[in-house]
Amino acid sequence: MNDWVAIGVPSSAGAHHAGQDRAPAALRAAGLIDGLRAAGVDISDAGDLPATPFAVDHEHPRARSLGAVVKVAGQVADAVAAQLAAGARPLVIGGDCTITVGVMAGLRRQHPDAGLVYVDGDTDLGTPDKDDGSGIMDSMGVAHLLGRGAPELAGLAGSPLDPRRLALLGGDPRETSDEGRRFLAEAGVRCTEGPAFAADPAGTARQAIAGVAAASGPVLVHYDVDVVDSGNLPLGNFPHYGSGVTLEHVTAALQVLTTNPACRGLVLTEVNPSYDADGSQLRRYTNALVRAIAG
Repeated sequence: MNDWVAIGVPSSAGAHHAGQDRAPAALRAAGLIDGLRAAGVDISDAGDLPATPFAVDHEHPRARSLGAVVKVAGQVADAVAAQLAAGARPLVIGGDCTITVGVMAGLRRQHPDAGLVYVDGDTDLGTPDKDDGSGIMDSMGVAHLLGRGAPELAGLAGSPLDPRRLALLGGDPRETSDEGRRFLAEAGVRCTEGPAFAADPAGTARQAIAGVAAASGPVLVHYDVDVVDSGNLPLGNFPHYGSGVTLEHVTAALQVLTTNPACRGLVLTEVNPSYDADGSQLRRYTNALVRAIAG
């Protein structure tokens, strides 16, 4: 296991509104880096990439702020590739979910066969061509990783992610259409929705990373805080109430995932500090992350 390096991505370019751009600073202030060091984790801090807050885009209703999203993802890819080349393991602190497209692009420069375990309350299968879509790029990350959607984002890694190298964990069943489930099943993507995940989070995580690693080289873990029921942890930029997935469930899964020898990096997304006036929920989130990463 190589030492971790934190990379802050203060961006909400692909989001519904501003807020996640404040997360890297807020999570540092809540003790994430210091807590990891105190727990014995070797981690350095590479600081933040340029800030890119949300901006209203009425001119492109099917792909809002696509240019800014692509720019941020490219910056992320460069930063991640540089740290990997130096032998570090990136802990990328976002920011909205579109940054994971950039992290995977950077990882695949070093390891073209890299895989991904995507722990998220949504399957993020939206594309700009859907008439009923919001146009919010934040809801389209998985689709673009699999080669669908806007070519300038879908092509960032050079080629689509092999579906065998992708597992989705914890999605709220109410947020995925039957069409989306059929697409994932026909593509061969492993998908375990929230109820099954909550029933055995550690076991589900163990099966997911083993399956992805068997078809891949190194594996990236994506963690969107909205996988946690918002009644349990109200930090997600896009709330999911009544999903039944608790912070404890996710912590158990992340401990399995991040301590697995195949894990080559972790992305944290969708934390919105504006939802936490006294900082108590940010501290719960960071303390849980420290427990998971420290093992």
